[in-house]
Amino acid sequence: MTAHRSLVRRTALTVTAGVAALVLAACGSDNDSGGHDMGSMNSDSSPSATASAKAGAHNAADVSFAKEMIQHHRQAIAMADLAADRASSQEVKDLATKIKGAQDPEIKTMSGWLTSWGEEVPEDMSSSMPGMDHDTSSSMPGMMSSDDMDKLDKASGTEFDKMFLEMMVKHHEGAVTMAKTEKSDGKYGPATKLADDVITAQTAEIKQMNKMLGKS
Repeated sequence: MTAHRSLVRRTALTVTAGVAALVLAACGSDNDSGGHDMGSMNSDSSPSATASAKAGAHNAADVSFAKEMIQHHRQAIAMADLAADRASSQEVKDLATKIKGAQDPEIKTMSGWLTSWGEEVPEDMSSSMPGMDHDTSSSMPGMMSSDDMDKLDKASGTEFDKMFLEMMVKHHEGAVTMAKTEKSDGKYGPATKLADDVITAQTAEIKQMNKMLGKS
């Protein structure tokens, strides 16, 4: 009886050891032959998931919006800079200062987006040739031509005030149109938020300028 129990015990131990060996061999086979355990699955998926997130963070509309609005803003700032020593109205001078104060930081923000996306930031030619931005980007709504900028540059006093306000109304209306396109077609959250801010701020300034022109 004792011998029988001993035989049963040895048989059970042998079977258990065999099963353990098979399990170890299977695990080793998975790792050696390229099978995926949870660790390898995570390491394989993480880089691609990260790359996908970066690639999906923005689209072509966002890139176009940033590039074009940078140039649009630069021309508005070039116009605003002229007001300092040409405008006769303090209200016009204050408005020009406000426009520059709002749009200059936005240019820096959008330039940062383009750099992070691996895109080129448009060259700034507005300081040397104010009208040249329009010549190279004539498709943008509200942009002034070289002739327009030359006329504004040569004006002064009340003539400048009127010309500046009329041009800036048109310029702002173009920016609002561009911002609406970004809101409908863009994908990058910060860009669509900036577009919303542009619409709100510049619509209010359009009303202010029309009032200054006696149109409302």
